[in-house]
Amino acid sequence: MKHQFLKVAAASPELRVADPAFNATQIIAVIEAQYEKGTELLVFPELCISGYTCGDLFLQETLLGGCLVALKRIAEATAGKKMLVFVGLPLLYCGKLYNCAAGISDGKIAGIVPKTYIPNYNEFYEARYFSPAIGGTAWLPFGGKENDGAAFSAELVFRDENHPEIAVGCEICEDLWAPESPSVRLAKSGAAVIVNLSASNETVGKREYRKTLLAAQSGKNLCGYIYASAGMGESTSDMVFAGNHLIYENGTLLAEAAPFSGATAEAEIDVGFLLSERRRNNTFRADGKNDDWLDAEFVGGGDLTLRNIDPMPFVPHDAEALGARSEAILNMQAHALARRIAEIHAKTAVLGVSGGLDSTLALLVTCRAFDLLQKDRKSILAYTMPGFGTSKRTKGNADALMEALGVSAACVPITEAVLVHFQDMGHDPAVRDTAYENAQARYRTMLLMDIANKTGGLVVGTGDLSELALGWCTYNGDHMSMYAVNCSVPKTLVKHLVRAEAVRLGGTAKSILDDILGTEISPELLPPDEKGAIAQKTEDLIGPYELTDFYLYHFLRRGDRPAKILYLAERAFAGKYDHATLKKWLVNFFKRFFSQQFKRNCVPDGVKVGSVSLSPRADLRMPSDASPALWLEEAESL
Repeated sequence: MKHQFLKVAAASPELRVADPAFNATQIIAVIEAQYEKGTELLVFPELCISGYTCGDLFLQETLLGGCLVALKRIAEATAGKKMLVFVGLPLLYCGKLYNCAAGISDGKIAGIVPKTYIPNYNEFYEARYFSPAIGGTAWLPFGGKENDGAAFSAELVFRDENHPEIAVGCEICEDLWAPESPSVRLAKSGAAVIVNLSASNETVGKREYRKTLLAAQSGKNLCGYIYASAGMGESTSDMVFAGNHLIYENGTLLAEAAPFSGATAEAEIDVGFLLSERRRNNTFRADGKNDDWLDAEFVGGGDLTLRNIDPMPFVPHDAEALGARSEAILNMQAHALARRIAEIHAKTAVLGVSGGLDSTLALLVTCRAFDLLQKDRKSILAYTMPGFGTSKRTKGNADALMEALGVSAACVPITEAVLVHFQDMGHDPAVRDTAYENAQARYRTMLLMDIANKTGGLVVGTGDLSELALGWCTYNGDHMSMYAVNCSVPKTLVKHLVRAEAVRLGGTAKSILDDILGTEISPELLPPDEKGAIAQKTEDLIGPYELTDFYLYHFLRRGDRPAKILYLAERAFAGKYDHATLKKWLVNFFKRFFSQQFKRNCVPDGVKVGSVSLSPRADLRMPSDASPALWLEEAESL
């Protein structure tokens, strides 16, 4: 395990009903194979040592004794291995028979978990044989040597003795389907991962319902969930079992084995993320009442081999999903803006259009909002304000787009006014520093604000989430507006929203938007080069936006520390960026993120559309003078 990723698997080996010795051999073979793969937590199905479909043979002492011998043999096979393995078997305690899961590690039986809810309806008749779990914790002796036994309780939580934050709870089949599942209690007691040993038969529609149930259980308990179900070796006298294995993390399916495939489900659960979510979510109440902690050593140090690290976490890769998300976000932005316009009785919407991505998206959203309100688009007052760095391409695209969308378009060149401003402040225009750049941005904002006052309107902001994260905006310039429609849209997603709207609009608008999508990202505050091309390229100055968005997502949404973020970035961007480049922009990200908080603490209203927001009124409460020392020390030392 590196950076709190736990490698897990669910398997149903070949099985013979009522043949514990054979079944133990098959289980041990899977243990050996999974150990070679670096698996740290391995889960087998319910009653896998005996078989679930033994019927009245469960009442035979011969079978029960054979299962106990097989369990000890399986435990011995884990000696010297850093693994936690769960197997199912019937066990006697005080004259009663229990359907149990045994947690074994390093040659020992760490603990025995009895099933809490015993189904006795439809095709299930377990109450004929098994008793429900008793309250509290007991000692289940196995006979023979002194201390030959294990803790026996449905409350047990298994944790790694070197990494106590890696804690595992166990429930069995019907326990999941019950109204008060043991996993809820176990999660509140600190178990970040739940395993379920199941023998759920296959019927039409059951798989879909099972997946819904597992997604909800792992989501509401903020946990990883490993579900291992009985396979095709079970008796088919009355039922068929398909070997459904499913692995979830906080409601997201990580891996599954197709029905009747005989496959093993394998995944890496990000326990660090789950713990971060629990810290963040104050409605998740840990009661800390469980004293039934069992220490084992099962966490290794292997690299990630199964988990795909998405380089674009804000952007769905499936075309259909991307289209649906784009439409949903555009709809949220438009309805939010329409609500604000209606509430304040704004007569106009005023915005600056540069020919770049952000202002284009803001204009498209504003048009949607006016259409929702059934207002004339001519009341959208769109301005180009060419300055020292405006290129012919961006100015031309802005003019063409405004015409195609049917809004009121105007041009107010700012060069002469800004030169007068330079004279007033005693600034040499040949010195192209921050004052040179920011004077243009502030003048543009002042102009838009005054026009809004004159026309009874509202200034629509254009800045996006990625720019806010880096503070890549002029304080009281483009930093300010009366409503910021793009404030929680990351730059890597902006282009997809524009592209989706281009497809929807078609015709002339689409060709203009396609050219805007192909334009270099730039604030255009410095003059073009000798060929008239954009000279000031944003990503050369603050880093590629795909890295900014990746770092932002993992820092704020996943709660990852710098070392883990870089580790993941090296896998997500392998072959595209080397270690030095990734580290350079990671250090830059933390420097800028901390130093620019003062801008985020006074941003205008704007709608949250995704899982990350930087608004001080929504997701991020952070002082402007917080020190980045810890984060930079770790990032710079990598």
